[in-house]
Amino acid sequence: MELTAGTKVLITGGTGFTGSVLTKKLVALGLDVRVIARASSDITSFEGLSIEWFRGDNFDKEIVQKACKDVEYIFNVAAAYREAKLKEEDYHNVHVLGTKLLAEEALKQKEFKRFIHISTIGVHGDIKNPPADEESPFNPGDIYQNTKADAEKWLHSFASENNLEYTVIRPVAIYGPSDKRLLKLFKMAKSGIYPILGYGKSLYHLIHVDDLTDIIIKAATFLKAKNEVFIAGNPESASIEGIGRIVASVYNKKLYIIKMPAWPFFLMGMLCELICRPLQIEPPIYRRRVAFYTKDRSFDTSKLMNVLEYKTRYSNEQGLEETAGGYQKHNWL
Repeated sequence: MELTAGTKVLITGGTGFTGSVLTKKLVALGLDVRVIARASSDITSFEGLSIEWFRGDNFDKEIVQKACKDVEYIFNVAAAYREAKLKEEDYHNVHVLGTKLLAEEALKQKEFKRFIHISTIGVHGDIKNPPADEESPFNPGDIYQNTKADAEKWLHSFASENNLEYTVIRPVAIYGPSDKRLLKLFKMAKSGIYPILGYGKSLYHLIHVDDLTDIIIKAATFLKAKNEVFIAGNPESASIEGIGRIVASVYNKKLYIIKMPAWPFFLMGMLCELICRPLQIEPPIYRRRVAFYTKDRSFDTSKLMNVLEYKTRYSNEQGLEETAGGYQKHNWL
């Protein structure tokens, strides 16, 4: 079974990094695409595309009711990303309340087929014995991860009780040439000076945005994906050092690794957060950014192949090389 032209689909978070790639792919398939987007969202990159826009919040009941009318598939991609200005209720509204309203409304649609919910591997928190898999316990560590976990747990329960067909995707670190989340690493690698905090392996698991969106689209209709959870990531994790070496080679740079103890940076991060958060200023150092170097985030993603029958198109090396070229093309370096 595949998504056919004219199928009515709704996307939340459709203007974000992952959401915009997904939205454009669904439009290209000839689907009847609807997107809930905040009034402040920039939609200029979608000009000329056949999209019905519903401007407002994904937790606005009236907006959700209108957007869900007669839909067959919902792609719930919306996320409240970590920003100093956000309050706890903002995360709850986007992740938990938004999911509840969408799932409840989906049940009312006669032709509704599947709810595709985009969660995060962050629900597993700090992995004590990597690699983790879909059955590993939840151990969220901050408000973002907590509310993502709450939303997913609620959906599992609600769907089971109400016979709502659904699939959950937990992406690892999403990247690609049009997103800046790895830009600092690339800048350091291009400079040749590459500091690493801590002395562990510093494993990091990646998924290229093109692979992720293809996984999401396949999961919408694949029979074996019904009521399943998939960790979306490459077959192997990468080390922070390994990422630097791949990027440096693209820019023909010799890489000098400088390893430093992490604890002073954790302390600085804690102090910066205590001072900056009450002022709604983005701290120059976060503890979670320090943790980026000190925690081994590695996952067993074999279920993608064994159940979803999906093989990633981008290896870590291929994706990082493409992203390095994209950053250079955008003059971001």
